Amino acid sequence: MPNDENIYRQMLKAIVEHQLPPGARLPEDRLSEAFGVSRTGIRKVLQRLALEHFVVIEKNKGAHVSRPSEAEASEVLDSRILIEPQLIPALLMNWNPTQSERFRAMTVEEKQAEEDNQLADAIQLTARFHYELATLSGNQVLASFVEQLCYRSSLILAAYGTRGSVGCECGDHSQLLDILDQGNEVEAQTWMQHHLQHIKSSLILESKPEENIDFNRLFGR
Repeated sequence: MPNDENIYRQMLKAIVEHQLPPGARLPEDRLSEAFGVSRTGIRKVLQRLALEHFVVIEKNKGAHVSRPSEAEASEVLDSRILIEPQLIPALLMNWNPTQSERFRAMTVEEKQAEEDNQLADAIQLTARFHYELATLSGNQVLASFVEQLCYRSSLILAAYGTRGSVGCECGDHSQLLDILDQGNEVEAQTWMQHHLQHIKSSLILESKPEENIDFNRLFGR
């Protein structure tokens, strides 16, 4: 019998890889049957996914996969393009070889996830990379805002992104680390701006019809 963490990972993967498309209903009874667990266990997982904005739970209507609008997708990426490059000067003040090594370890994890075709992991890892960089700036207010934008970006990438949205096509994070190691503020800002613009341009902003989902086939033991 799968535990809560295993169910969470399987559902997150299905959302990110579009097997559960935006707007898809997530009935507790059918998920409970598919996973072979109680509805209470399914409810806990749905609540966790809701906290991360991947799922919406509505009173008397149940849960469904979040459906960010096309306008929201553009606005979230535009906000990141405005904010994240501006944090570069402050984070460079706290940049050192130890930080460089820490972030390079993150890029290794990202590349491994991409090579293993683990899109859900890759999306979460790239979000963590950006949030941790923002935190290094020392501005906790903006860092917290970037964290929320990264969460919302993860769902947007799941809804509208392609594999290129989290791959090297939009810029390898290790390139940015090389620039930060050199202490080149302007080049790092330019790289970050172009990186986020490439992610935005990689999105396919079109609505997709909800499919009739066979949860037993998707999650059945």
